[in-house]
Amino acid sequence: MRSSISIQRRMRRAVVPALLIMVLGYFLFHAIQGEHGLLALRELEKKARVLELRAESIADKRQALEARVALLRPDNLDPDMLDEQARRSLGFVHPDEVVVLDPDRLITPY
Repeated sequence: MRSSISIQRRMRRAVVPALLIMVLGYFLFHAIQGEHGLLALRELEKKARVLELRAESIADKRQALEARVALLRPDNLDPDMLDEQARRSLGFVHPDEVVVLDPDRLITPY
């Protein structure tokens, strides 16, 4: 009889720590594997790095385009840039120039 009472006491004493361990395990699992856990955080950091590199690349392209546009402004007009743009858009060439056509870049009429 005494042994069954001591077993019951041990079981009652073990229930609370066992529940606490299970709850702690649940929260630890979700802190690592969950939707907002450590693994998800690492994935977001990787995506953020990729997007930062992409943003830097786009900023560099924008800066280069802004520099080209600045050369075509009326107050700071670069004759070489104007000549290049006129030749490209109007198709003008000097008589002593040789024209090399790239079939991949030709624009066909409608």
